[in-house]
Amino acid sequence: MGKKIAVLITEEFEDTEFTSPAQTYRQAGHQVITIEKKAGNTVTGKQGGAQVIIDKSIDEVSVDEFDALLLPGGHSPDALRGDDRFVDFTRAFAKSGKPIFAICHGPQLLISADVVRGKKMTSAKPVVIELQNAGADVFNKEVVVDNDVLVTSRTPDDLPAFNRESLRILNKKSA
Repeated sequence: MGKKIAVLITEEFEDTEFTSPAQTYRQAGHQVITIEKKAGNTVTGKQGGAQVIIDKSIDEVSVDEFDALLLPGGHSPDALRGDDRFVDFTRAFAKSGKPIFAICHGPQLLISADVVRGKKMTSAKPVVIELQNAGADVFNKEVVVDNDVLVTSRTPDDLPAFNRESLRILNKKSA
């Protein structure tokens, strides 16, 4: 049975950091649910190559409905972390112990949720100092997996490794 993956996303997300994992998860039989301020909104990637119709409003979802969380990068995580509803959802997700997959600037939501201390992580170079200041152990690697619960990668170039590891954890949790 497929898992339900929540995706916190808004305008100016990094196109492939959503489209590539979403396609990988869907092909493996998992369900991808996009979450933003308003269901039905259309958000556009910063490259202009991807448009996403939002499935659910942040006000109508709870962590209990989902098996994993995807945080694509681009400008989206920085915009979303200015809204406490998205930070609170991210914090609750981290406290639930369910898997979280964050790429590029995606960890910005985890930093704002104050859930990175002691975690092994990586991110886009501009976010590294924020992660270190928030107490994360940062590695410059294509993918870093912390306790089979947190998967992070740096850039779209790392998507093959990011998708492989996040899918491995999704499928493991299905067993």
